[in-house]
Amino acid sequence: MRTRPSPSTPHTSRMKTHGLPSVFLLTLALMAAAMGQCSETGAGLPEQKPASPPPPAAQPAALAPAAMAAPGKDTLNLELARVDRRSSAYSRFRDWVDAAVAGRPGYAFAAGDAALMFLLSDGAKYCDLAVRMVEQQVSEAEATIASGGRPAISGDSYLEVGPHLADLAMTLHSCQAKIDAAQRKRWSDYAEQAVWNVWHPAQAQWGGKSHPWSGWSIDNPGNNYYYSFLEATMYWALVSGNPTWMKELRERRLPPLQAYFAGLPGGGSREGTGYGAAQMRLFGLYRLWRDSAGEDLANANPHAHDSIAYWVHATVPTMDRFAPIGDQARNSIPELFDYHRRLVLEARQLTQEPNALAMSSWWLSHISVPRMSQGFNSRYDLLPAGEGGAAPTDLIYLAEGAGHLFARTGWDKDAMWLSFVAGPYNESHAHQDQGSFTLFARDWLAVSENIWSHSGIQQGTPVHNVVRFERANADAQQCAAPRGDTVVHQCESQQSRSRLNLTRNPDGGLTATADLTPVYRGNPALDSWQRRIDFGGRKLLVRDTFKLGAGTRAIFQVNVPEKPRIQGNEAQAGRLKIRVLEPAGATLRAHDWSSVDAQEFRSGWRLDVEGGQSGYLVELSEQ
Repeated sequence: MRTRPSPSTPHTSRMKTHGLPSVFLLTLALMAAAMGQCSETGAGLPEQKPASPPPPAAQPAALAPAAMAAPGKDTLNLELARVDRRSSAYSRFRDWVDAAVAGRPGYAFAAGDAALMFLLSDGAKYCDLAVRMVEQQVSEAEATIASGGRPAISGDSYLEVGPHLADLAMTLHSCQAKIDAAQRKRWSDYAEQAVWNVWHPAQAQWGGKSHPWSGWSIDNPGNNYYYSFLEATMYWALVSGNPTWMKELRERRLPPLQAYFAGLPGGGSREGTGYGAAQMRLFGLYRLWRDSAGEDLANANPHAHDSIAYWVHATVPTMDRFAPIGDQARNSIPELFDYHRRLVLEARQLTQEPNALAMSSWWLSHISVPRMSQGFNSRYDLLPAGEGGAAPTDLIYLAEGAGHLFARTGWDKDAMWLSFVAGPYNESHAHQDQGSFTLFARDWLAVSENIWSHSGIQQGTPVHNVVRFERANADAQQCAAPRGDTVVHQCESQQSRSRLNLTRNPDGGLTATADLTPVYRGNPALDSWQRRIDFGGRKLLVRDTFKLGAGTRAIFQVNVPEKPRIQGNEAQAGRLKIRVLEPAGATLRAHDWSSVDAQEFRSGWRLDVEGGQSGYLVELSEQ
């Protein structure tokens, strides 16, 4: 794992910090660096890759990409009319690019920024810079290929292919007069090879030398990698006019994407809220394809539209943080950043529904990120955020496809807020947090210990607010867990899916019942586990019912920011009061996370409640 920057510092990898342009700007820009594998804005963490490459694709290796190339008409269509050249956002973006032209490029500056500025201003100096930058990318790749190596574009399982080729394609589109025929051919051969390699991993080659790779996520539209692969293919197909790639997109790559997101009602991502922020790139690609190919992918299903409401409800009442679901690799503390602002801006450009537009404008004007904080994101502030708007009237939101439930007592900053996870567990950046809850009122009351970790990728059940089941036979095989692990694991698989039933109560609260048994995949240590939560009146009541296997014990756990003070069957952790109502003779203990690993767990405590043989009943309230 690579070293993570401090929460306020962007990543050093270009791919992981610069996103792809929103079609408006997506169309206009070249996404520069992206959140790929560690997408949320990339943390630079390695994906869990297949042990061996997938079987060879149908395309024979003899058909080299350059031979496949059939140059046609450039059909990239960019909408610039909506950019307000009198706005402060435009001035900030122009100043960002002018600094690079003057020899002072900011962090993660990309050729796409310069190409976009040329389209907005027709200044030749911008194309001069864009062409120099892309030429450097290609010439460095050619030198590496000539020595028998792989160019940078193939690094991290082609994580960076999207932004690299977006820069190249955007520059070809914008700066044709500055690029001669020989240079265009070199750039085109390089781009063709890169795109071909993405979709033919077992046969990938550079300079005639075989360079196979794992093919990680080329068939998983729900993974953030897929967006980078689509970005590279879509930009290159539109600018080159190559019918092979247009057909590949229409027949093989976009239909699975549409089918996948049609199965995600309510918006959001099964990767969680960290890597799920990579959907800012996906929504930009929707815009690019709509404006250039005339096909509206965004409105083929409700996912993009629903994701506006998802993020509004996933934001805590103080409007500066969000529900910490799944890996939080960019910043373990889930603070709103440019990427979240961009995601809602991108989604906003794809809908005409009045309530969604009003909700997004309200959220964009009230969150702690009133404009992009980093120069490399300044292009996205050119997207219209609208004015005014209004908060939703509903206090409860269920993203059924992702399995994420959000609720609050009001839309004021002092409201109490809840999140609850119960749904599919089938993505590598998701956690063993099925059945977990988070409680917030002016600050975290009960929250995953993962947010206080250094890495932000602590996935196991001990860091979440669930019932932890421990088994007597620590060596029995389960999921991908190592032998010797006493904790009964939740299992990531396509079949792992909790079942949730939601009832809205007349007083504005809710009752939710979840069957978490399926995510344990028949482990004999646990026969069943159901959790019911009742939320309302600034209280959360949690009732667990379970049936244990032989030698298994159950521990109800709550992770909290402060050390719990225990008195009998009650505990106080900061402003959170915890009352154990059942069983009567339960034992309460405080666990100091820093005692496990002070470098990884920087702060945080856990309250363990033991003694339940068939269930627990616990009330959590604000003191």
